Amino acid sequence: MTDRPAAAADSPTRRIHVVGIGSGGLDQITVEAVRALQASDYAVAALKRPGDPLFTRRVELLGRHAPGLELVAVQDPERDRSSSSTSTHGDYRGVVLDWHQARALAWEQILAERPGDVAIPVWGDPAFYDSTLRILDRIAERGRLDLDVRVLPGISALQVLAARHRLVLHEIGATITVTTGRRLREVVAAGADNVVVMLNSDLPLDGLDEWHIWWGGNLGDTGETLVAGRVGDVLDELRAERDRLRAEHGWVMDVYLLRRGDGRETERDERTTT
Repeated sequence: MTDRPAAAADSPTRRIHVVGIGSGGLDQITVEAVRALQASDYAVAALKRPGDPLFTRRVELLGRHAPGLELVAVQDPERDRSSSSTSTHGDYRGVVLDWHQARALAWEQILAERPGDVAIPVWGDPAFYDSTLRILDRIAERGRLDLDVRVLPGISALQVLAARHRLVLHEIGATITVTTGRRLREVVAAGADNVVVMLNSDLPLDGLDEWHIWWGGNLGDTGETLVAGRVGDVLDELRAERDRLRAEHGWVMDVYLLRRGDGRETERDERTTT
């Protein structure tokens, strides 16, 4: 006879609030999200290293909107970031999936040890390049805990970028591509000409000198920095500002819109036939 996890039906249902908290500003959070925080018994977030500034920022946010709500740290498992293991999309995906599994086990342990309803404050919005929902799915699939997961959308960095630069992210009747720095070259080669880029380990903009860029670093935070212009004219400034933010604040999160050409919106034929 083999050991099997207790069936979820034998344990009480746990309500999990996955709360988008904005891109860095303490007031970039919705009223609905604040109510979810205040209705929770405690909150959980990953601690990536001692003194993690993003964990500290979450503590500050809870102090403002849900005083007394404890933020429980989950030590974040190490992730393989070596170039040999992440050189292709398939390799990278495999590394990330392994990391998600390790995270799921760590989070499940905390949830099993501590009863009550839980808030998980997610940087930006849970719909954009965030692993929280995938991790909770893995926990639910293991069958030890019965989770009732509710998502409270947040203000994403895309929205803040557009607001700060007073932009419409796409041209009239046109499309917009949202991707990561890792995949930028791929989508440009495929013909995309209006691209929002998130999750950047660097700025892979060499060869795109004639494109126009609207860039934002640490949006919503006290170190918020904006740069816009022709890529060939501002690339050195962008890289310097990115390095400065990391050195001064201990972290940098940036997002940018790239548009082929001089950045001016072109009028497309919007006529319809009847």
